[in-house]
Amino acid sequence: MNDLNLAIIGLGYVGLPLCVEFARQYTTIGFDISRRRVDELAQGIDRTREVDENDLKAVSKNGLRFSTELDDIADCNIYIVTVPTPVDRHHRPDLSPLLGASETVGKVLKQGDIVIFESTVYPGATEEDCVPVLEKQSGLKFNVDFFCGYSPERINPGDNTHTVTQIKKVTSGSTPEIGQRVDALYKSIITAGTHLAPSIKVAEAAKVIENAQRDVNIAFVNELSMIFNRMGIRTSDVLEAAATKWNFLPFKPGLVGGHCIGVDPYYLTQKAQELGYNPEIILAGRRLNDNMGIYVANQVVKLMIRKGQKIEGARVLMLGMTFKENCPDIRNSRVIDVIRELADFGCVVDVYDPWADADEVSEEYGLSLLPGDREPPVCNYQAVVLAVAHTEFVGMPLCPTSTQVVYDIKSVLPESDGSL
Repeated sequence: MNDLNLAIIGLGYVGLPLCVEFARQYTTIGFDISRRRVDELAQGIDRTREVDENDLKAVSKNGLRFSTELDDIADCNIYIVTVPTPVDRHHRPDLSPLLGASETVGKVLKQGDIVIFESTVYPGATEEDCVPVLEKQSGLKFNVDFFCGYSPERINPGDNTHTVTQIKKVTSGSTPEIGQRVDALYKSIITAGTHLAPSIKVAEAAKVIENAQRDVNIAFVNELSMIFNRMGIRTSDVLEAAATKWNFLPFKPGLVGGHCIGVDPYYLTQKAQELGYNPEIILAGRRLNDNMGIYVANQVVKLMIRKGQKIEGARVLMLGMTFKENCPDIRNSRVIDVIRELADFGCVVDVYDPWADADEVSEEYGLSLLPGDREPPVCNYQAVVLAVAHTEFVGMPLCPTSTQVVYDIKSVLPESDGSL
């Protein structure tokens, strides 16, 4: 495998860690359409914080290059696509980044090349949607002149334990021989090992149900939290007691955002509906989880009213904007649902998150963050909502008074007026 030249297409949370690991053993080029991203990586700066600066600089010295130029990847023979696969505002799969990447690769595709997709898709997308684009752009024939593989990403943003090499990798190929080659490639860098699936469709399906399963389980405990709130008992206390049974699954209630759990199930349901089947459990879980932000905002307002607060013009401090703790990823953060609902009630909401990039939040959500380098004056707010359990927030001194409301979405504070 010494004659391999790899190009990683897309250098986000998935692509960059993979790029760095492959570059330790193979000639590797990281390709991205963002000039800003490429320039930062060339300087050893990773705004996603997924790769250590020293590791990035070390592999760069050993030959890893980053580029936005198509000519720079023309001599590669393995292309690994790691671009996002989001949904639109109607929750329909948006394959435009994936198809755009396929067009890019198709323009430089050559005889004998292998294109491996890692982006989460519905079963069939690689061969039914991406391959025709590759054939059209290259003029080559699938499984005759070029081949494909699928190895779904399993990156967990912000997790320093389950890194790319420590998570078992599912692999597959468009022919049995290519499957073996793809598997051997990943096996050379993945310490945790690999699992060769019998087909690309099986590998695609395995990925999409991973997050659909988690989504449904979180929806279940979110519904429990609504029930237990009416009963006047803390959900966290109930879950702690239930978890003493060996086979109880330790899911927790919360806002379900990010680029995986809150998105991937729609890829599966879209395909199912195209085939004439209307998924009930999956979509019910999605509806419940998508409405949790509105539920939280209503709970906060009710608590404020009980404490005699005037809602119109009330100042509310939102702690956290990213989709999960100790991670700068703001994609599909459902904290925005809480903010917008509180604003609809007439509240003035300030958002503080030292992990989030202010420019990204402004561009994505039209919000201005409080300065991240200093804690806000907590006592000046009528309500404080802990939305994300960043380490900085867990030990942050609050200012509970007889009138101030503290709502803890993540159930990590020792005392609060309400929580999920």
